[in-house]
Amino acid sequence: MSKFVLDFEKPLVQLEEKLAEMRAFAQNSNGNLNAELASEISAMERKVEDLRASIYRNLTRWQRVQLARHPERPYTQDYVYMIFQDFIELHGDRAYGDDKAIIGGFAKLKDGKGFSQSVAVIGHQKGRDTKTNLYRNFGMANPEGYRKALRIMKLAEKFKKPVITFIDTPGAFPGVEAEERGQAEAIARNLFEMSRLETPIICVIIGEGASGGAIGIGVGDRILMLENAWYSVISPESCSSILWRSWSFKEQAAEALKLTAADLIEFGVIDRVIPEPIGGAHRNPEQTAQTLKAALIEELSLLLQKDPQSLVEGRIEKFGKMGVFVE
Repeated sequence: MSKFVLDFEKPLVQLEEKLAEMRAFAQNSNGNLNAELASEISAMERKVEDLRASIYRNLTRWQRVQLARHPERPYTQDYVYMIFQDFIELHGDRAYGDDKAIIGGFAKLKDGKGFSQSVAVIGHQKGRDTKTNLYRNFGMANPEGYRKALRIMKLAEKFKKPVITFIDTPGAFPGVEAEERGQAEAIARNLFEMSRLETPIICVIIGEGASGGAIGIGVGDRILMLENAWYSVISPESCSSILWRSWSFKEQAAEALKLTAADLIEFGVIDRVIPEPIGGAHRNPEQTAQTLKAALIEELSLLLQKDPQSLVEGRIEKFGKMGVFVE
């Protein structure tokens, strides 16, 4: 059971705790359930399952944003070690320094059925507590992070290796020092270079996907998104503060932004939704990782059949068709 409970999860957690108490009370010295209480426990189990399904199948957009930010949700590093083998991390942008908010390197993607492919893996990385969040800058990359990512992508292109990126950031770091070192140029350069990179690129939104911080490693042939992730030009809180001069309207902003996986696949912004266990990825990280791994292998197998020129042309056409306009 998760140690961190969101407001909308509290009724379910209270019921789960009551069920655990009933089970503990009903166990006899042999460890078997008391026959007289077994039927009551079965009824309580059905009630818990019904409530769980009711809550998580009818989440609002703001509730999905909250799940995407859950502190126990798997991060890039978790997926790297659950999905890939022989990961070798690379550091530094060869210009300024090493940004800990973005990790990247090369690894093997295998399925045990004959598929084996070396890939470049890049992603935003958050921390689990105050110390590691400060170390990772809360997953908000500086320019050197995007330049490190591009350096790894260029290496992947040189050695004809596919690129897989994991997006999970509240945005690029907005500090003065980041702007002094060329934050906007670094992100724009990545968009330009990724659009014409002559190797397959798969991007996966695993948590938060906010603004240029997300799209800086988000131009790909296939865009995958976990069921409870969000992806938007702005966070609900920032949108609320601009439109209403207050963060109090973040729920209305989330509804208006239409930032969930279900919304974005309808708009054609993403290509595939990766289902999560009921309750979110943090409830069963291993299951989520295996589902994602299967999807990555399936998508990569198709992309590897295409020649580099077709990949570039398809990628440019894909992003060029996004959006709606009236002349």
